Amino acid sequence: MKNTDWRQNRCRVKALLQAEESHGEVFVQGWLRTVRSSKGVAFLALNDGSCLDSLQIVVGSDSEAFEVASRLGTGSCVGVRGKMVASPGAGQSWEVQGDEILVYGDVDENFPLQKKRHGFDFLRTIAHLRPRTNAYGAVFRVRSRISHAVHTFFQERGFVHVHTPIITSNDCEGAGEMFRVTTLDPENPPMADKRIAWHDDFFGTKTGLTVSGQLQAELFATAFTDVYAFGPTFRAENSNTSRHASEFWMIEPEIAFADLADNCQLAEDFFRFMVAYALEHCREDLEFFNQFIDKGLIERLEKVVETDFQTMTYTEAVERLQQSGQAFEFPVEWGCDLQSEHERYLTEKIVDGPLFVTDYPKGIKAFYMRNNDDGRTVAAMDLLVPKVGEIIGGSQREERLEVLEQKMKDFDIHPESLDWYLDTRRWGSCPHAGFGLGFERFLMYITGMENVRDVIPFPRTPGNARF
Repeated sequence: MKNTDWRQNRCRVKALLQAEESHGEVFVQGWLRTVRSSKGVAFLALNDGSCLDSLQIVVGSDSEAFEVASRLGTGSCVGVRGKMVASPGAGQSWEVQGDEILVYGDVDENFPLQKKRHGFDFLRTIAHLRPRTNAYGAVFRVRSRISHAVHTFFQERGFVHVHTPIITSNDCEGAGEMFRVTTLDPENPPMADKRIAWHDDFFGTKTGLTVSGQLQAELFATAFTDVYAFGPTFRAENSNTSRHASEFWMIEPEIAFADLADNCQLAEDFFRFMVAYALEHCREDLEFFNQFIDKGLIERLEKVVETDFQTMTYTEAVERLQQSGQAFEFPVEWGCDLQSEHERYLTEKIVDGPLFVTDYPKGIKAFYMRNNDDGRTVAAMDLLVPKVGEIIGGSQREERLEVLEQKMKDFDIHPESLDWYLDTRRWGSCPHAGFGLGFERFLMYITGMENVRDVIPFPRTPGNARF
C-alpha cells in the first residue's frame, strides 16, 4: 500500500473511540504516549490530538510489526494499520490489532516527555513540545472551539467582523505602554530639535503595536451598526504576574444606537453563550480540568449559565464593601479603583454570582467613556465573576463632540491627534457602546488554569520570546 493511500484512508482516534461498531481494517497516525512491550506482546498508546484519550495498539509477537513496535520509544511518530476490535480491557471500547507500522519520526533517550509527570513551570520551557501533554492538549482544543464560538455568537446575530489594524499611531488606553514599530536606526536615529524625527520613519509618524481595536471598531459601528473585532493586542507592561502577557487576544464588540443597559445585556448574553458552548462542546476536556486542575469547575460553570446576573453601581459596591467588616489589603473608599480582592468579595460573598458594577468615577476611567449627568461618574461597566473578579470591561461611549473634546484635553490628549475619531462625532454621531473581553482571561476562567502563560500557545512575557 502506498503512503498516499494510507493518508487518504486515515482514521482519527476520536472517531474510532466513539464508534458504535468496528470499522474493520483501519489506519491511524499519531504520536506514542506510552510504550510497553514484553516477549509476547507490545502495547502502544497512540494519540493524534483529536481527543484527550489515546488509542491502544496491540501488536502480538506473531505480527511482522512486533520487531518495530518493541524498539519504539515514547514520543515516536508512527502510522499503524490493523484491525479494529472490541477491547477486553477497561477504559475504552475499541483497540487496534497492529499488523503494520510505519515510523515517521523516532526519538532518542533525551526526549523530555517520558512517563514522569512534569509541572507547568518546566513545560513552559518546552513550549514546542507541551501540546503533546494531556493538560495542554485539552487547553488548546478548548481554545480552538471557543474561538469558533466567538464568531458563531456574533455572526448569528448579524454583527460584522472588523479586522482592526495591528500597527497604529494611537494609544487607545492612554497608558503609553506600546511596543514601538520603526525602521529608524536605533543607534543613530535622525534628530530634529533634539527629538527623534519620527516624520522620517516608515509611516511618517510614531507608531506601535495596537493595545486595542476599539477606536477603529467604533468607526465601523457608525456604518454597520453592530460590529466586533477579535484579534491580537499588545502591552509593553513590565509585569510578570500570572494574569499578564505582552501579547494577547481581545474580543471587542461595538453596538450603535445603544446605551449602558444595552451593553450590559449584550455582555451577559455573550458570556452566558460562551460558557454554555464550552459545557456542550468541550465536555471531555472540561471534565479533565475538573478532575486534575480545578475541582468544582463544571459545577461553577453550570451555575453561571443558570444564574441571573445582578447589577449595582460603583457607589453602592463601595458602600457594601465598607459595611462588610472584611479586612482588605487595600482600603476601600469612593474614588479608588477596585482591586481584585474587592471584586471577588462582591461576586463571591455579597451576590454569590455574576455581577455588573456600573457608573464608575470618571477620574479612574478612560477618556472615551460617556459622562453621566451627575458630573462625577461615567457610564462604565465591569462584569465580575466568582474566582476571577473582573472579566469584561466596557462603557457607553461619549458621542457628544464638545464633551469628548474637553475630556481629551482633561486627559492631556491632543484632539488633533485623533481628528479622525472626532469626525464620527461631527458627522452623523449616535449613542453607542461596547466592551472588551480578554480571550486568554476567559480561557483561564473556563479551564481553571491559573497562569495566562498556560492558555496561549507561545506566551510573550518580559524576557520571553524564544519560541
